[in-house]
Amino acid sequence: MGEFKAEIKVRINETYRSLQSAQAAEDDFLVDTHTSELEDLYRIAARNGIETHV
Repeated sequence: MGEFKAEIKVRINETYRSLQSAQAAEDDFLVDTHTSELEDLYRIAARNGIETHV
């Protein structure tokens, strides 16, 4: 579970940074895409007992 937990956290961080870049670029499509991906990643983390800080 350690590797899975680490990978989820990495993906959340990368996606969050991508979301911030999309927001700065005012790219609504990418903002929606990254927001949706983050929601999915948070849901996966919660289902597997992985703590995340929103």
